[in-house]
Amino acid sequence: MKVAFIAPAYPPEQRDFTRGLAEVGATVIGIGDGPEAGLPPQVRRYLSKYIRVPHLFNEGQAAATLAPALSALGVDRIESNWEPTVLLAARLRDMLGLGGMSRDVALGFRDKQVMKERLKAAGLRVPHSRRVRTDDDARQAAEAIGFPLILKPISGAGSADTFRCDTMQELEDALAVTRHVAEASIEEFIDGDEFTYDTVCIEGKPMFENVARYYPRPLTFRSEQWISPAQFVYRNPYDPALNLAEGIALGRAVLDALNMGTGFTHMEWYRKKSGEVVFGEIGCRNGGGHFVDMMNWSNDFDIYREWARSVCWHSFEAKASRRYHVAMVFKRALGEGRIAQIDGMDEIRRRYGRWIVADALLPLGTPRRNWKQTLLSDGFVGVRHPDHSVCMEMMEALIGRLQLYAR
Repeated sequence: MKVAFIAPAYPPEQRDFTRGLAEVGATVIGIGDGPEAGLPPQVRRYLSKYIRVPHLFNEGQAAATLAPALSALGVDRIESNWEPTVLLAARLRDMLGLGGMSRDVALGFRDKQVMKERLKAAGLRVPHSRRVRTDDDARQAAEAIGFPLILKPISGAGSADTFRCDTMQELEDALAVTRHVAEASIEEFIDGDEFTYDTVCIEGKPMFENVARYYPRPLTFRSEQWISPAQFVYRNPYDPALNLAEGIALGRAVLDALNMGTGFTHMEWYRKKSGEVVFGEIGCRNGGGHFVDMMNWSNDFDIYREWARSVCWHSFEAKASRRYHVAMVFKRALGEGRIAQIDGMDEIRRRYGRWIVADALLPLGTPRRNWKQTLLSDGFVGVRHPDHSVCMEMMEALIGRLQLYAR
């Protein structure tokens, strides 16, 4: 089995997907835009060949370059778990007649307006939305949909370049700072708690399902520096006490409506105060922000390898233990400059040490990061526990008692 894997080293979790492919017996051909010498050793060791494509993000040009090269190598699969390159992978499959999702199917996971239109046609509850290309388009869409509303890129990932607008002036301000976005979506703002529905599928059937919740929702924590963003993976999403069944049912219906094939999916959905569940968006790739690691810590398995086994051999062998709830908190230092002081972590280690699964705060003296450009911020701490209330207590301690300062 020869697998061409686009972006084997970035984002960083892709390194473990590369490892997973090699560990299930695939011959891995890496494709990236940087020089091979720049690949980390833990990636190079798993690659049989590397193809550099400097114009990787020009889909047509990259496909024209890669198609003959991959045909000559006799590749069997083309995979990508990085949002900007999932359409390229699908286009190459179409050009070479390989198995896996077509470009049309992948477009339903990449183009947010196509996504919503297909789901609406299937009778699923999605936010009311319109595609916009100009400021006038956006103003007309705002008048039709009403405030509050969300402005977001059609082909974006996460909550980058995404704004809540409560007035026409706020929309004008958001348009002014998103001139670089060629196409956007104006959509209804859904007021509710935000969750994820994550899967590894084989021919559209979930072999593993995961549900997590954001604290607070990403649109909020991307706008306020003082917030410590957190995410919480549930031990057993099927537990009736958690009231997640309707979200899971929505997620499964979305997979069916979008004709999901084989691979990872990451979906976001809302639960309103009324109890109504509403679709947010979905990608045919894994979630970022260490969600994959959190799934591993929750279930004591290696889902990087199981994803690889799924795409290569259409088999998922690991059994989810469903042993732990997992929480991760991302910290942002107060002040500017270098990390000068960390308060509260020693106490947290003393109280919860055996339950800490990730301790990755920036060391003293390290320049602080730009919190607007990375969810990882100035480091993060992850904890797990079988009991929901205890895991929540640890998460709240990390949010409230742990503080970094920069000077």
